[in-house]
Amino acid sequence: MKLIRYGDPGREQIGVQLGDINYDVSAFGGDYNEAFFEDNGLARLDEFVKANADRLIPVPEGTRLGSPIARPSKILCIGLNYRDHAEETGAQIPTEPIIFMKSTTSLSGPYDDIIIPKNSTKTDWEVEFGIVIGKKATYVEESAAFDYVAGYVLHNDVSEREFQLERGGTWDKGKGCDTFAPIGPFLATKDEIEDINNIRLWLTVNGKTYQDGNTKNLIFSVPFIISYVSQFMTLLPGDVISTGTPAGVGLGFNPPIYLQPGDVVELGADGLGVSRQSVKAYQS
Repeated sequence: MKLIRYGDPGREQIGVQLGDINYDVSAFGGDYNEAFFEDNGLARLDEFVKANADRLIPVPEGTRLGSPIARPSKILCIGLNYRDHAEETGAQIPTEPIIFMKSTTSLSGPYDDIIIPKNSTKTDWEVEFGIVIGKKATYVEESAAFDYVAGYVLHNDVSEREFQLERGGTWDKGKGCDTFAPIGPFLATKDEIEDINNIRLWLTVNGKTYQDGNTKNLIFSVPFIISYVSQFMTLLPGDVISTGTPAGVGLGFNPPIYLQPGDVVELGADGLGVSRQSVKAYQS
C-alpha cells in the first residue's frame, strides 16, 4: 500500500494512493501514528481498503498533502553514509554510523515551502531514502531488522551548514529548523519496494540536476542501520530513520551553492514518488 495524509497542516486526514489516485480512508479512524503501527494498523487498513474498494472517495485534486506519517517520536538521520558525499565534504569515511536527530517540529509535507531560517545564509538540500519503523525495536539483530520495518519514504534532509558546522559542533542545530524535513508524498509499505539495495534517488534545483545516486552505494546497509541504532535507543512505531545523502549537495561545490528565495527543489526516488518545495525567506 501507499499511505498518504492530506488537508491543512495540523488537521490532516488519512488516505491511500491506489494507482495514481488518492482516496480518503478517514472512516477507518485514527491517524498514521505510533498507535496505528503498533496496533497492526497496516494489516487492518489493507483489509479495510479491500472491503471498501468500490466505495472509497477520491481526494479532490490540488488538495495539500502532509507528511504521510503523523509527528513521530524521533526523526533519526545517518550522516556521511555515501562515500562520494563524505569525500565531497572533505570528511573521513566513517567506521561506524554517525547518528544525529532532526527535531520533530521540522516535519512538513512533500510540497510545502522550505523556509530559510532567520539569519541563515547557507541552507542546503539532501535527498534521502527513509525507513519508517513498524514496531518497537530494542537490540535488534541485523538478520531480523526487516521485521521491524513498516515502509519507506522520500525525505529532503534540508540543512543549514553554518548552524550545523560552525556554531558549536552539534549537527542538530543545522538540521531541525521548521520545514527542514519534507517527507513524502507517500509511505510505501515494504512490499511495494522490490530491492531497497538498488534505489535511484535524485534532486534538482531550478531544473538542474545536482544529486543522482543509488542506495547500492550506501556505506551502511538498511538492516545494519536499524540494528545499530537500536543498540543505543529504543525505536518506536512511526519513527523515521533517514539513511544519508549521495554526492551533490550545495556544500560540496567550490564555491558552495546554497538555496535562495525563489528556488524550486524537486527530488525523487524509485518507488517513493516525487516531491517539490519552493524556497522562501523567513518572515516574522
